[in-house]
Amino acid sequence: MTERENILARVREALQSPAPARHENPAHTETPRHWLPKVGESFAERLALFQANAAELKADFQLLADHTELNSCIRALQKTEGWKRIASHRGELAEIACQAAGLPVLHTDPGYPVNELEACDAAITECDALIAQTGSVLVTSRSAGGRALSVLPPHHVVVTRRDRLLPDLPAAFELLKQKYAPDYPGFISLITGPSRTGDIERILVLGAHGPKKLTILCL
Repeated sequence: MTERENILARVREALQSPAPARHENPAHTETPRHWLPKVGESFAERLALFQANAAELKADFQLLADHTELNSCIRALQKTEGWKRIASHRGELAEIACQAAGLPVLHTDPGYPVNELEACDAAITECDALIAQTGSVLVTSRSAGGRALSVLPPHHVVVTRRDRLLPDLPAAFELLKQKYAPDYPGFISLITGPSRTGDIERILVLGAHGPKKLTILCL
């Protein structure tokens, strides 16, 4: 018997053994949350977990009281990093943040030259949710100004509100279903810290395939 015949014989043998029905497998009777890291029940616990995860991921998370504090944070970033031009999209919080920066703004909603977006110092976007379980930011093409806005500029600034803080990934997927089904956005992404790689000698390098910095400002 050749090696090819041997492999095909083993495949035929395997196909003769029926797979157990879904209800016969006890693992399938449990919800996904059983396998995922635990998240506290209260808002305070979820907030503390998100803050801890964001810090570990090297993302800057700031909890703000009002628009005045938001404006102060944006101006501080602009002054510290020397922003000359920013990119954003049409959204209530995004517009407030852009006005605070007082800089020329490239809006991506109506279309834009890619080279101009690449030349922007920072991108300011909103998001669909913050996920405490993983420290992730959930964005879609409809909530964050398209596909490239959160990817091309070197600094991504997310502005959002506390009611967008969700406990875990199942809650995030349920939000997407309730908000968009059946017409889902063409772009859905979970941003978990700034872009990074450890491929070269296992040395962590930020900004490898996207923004080098991620700032999350939560009102």
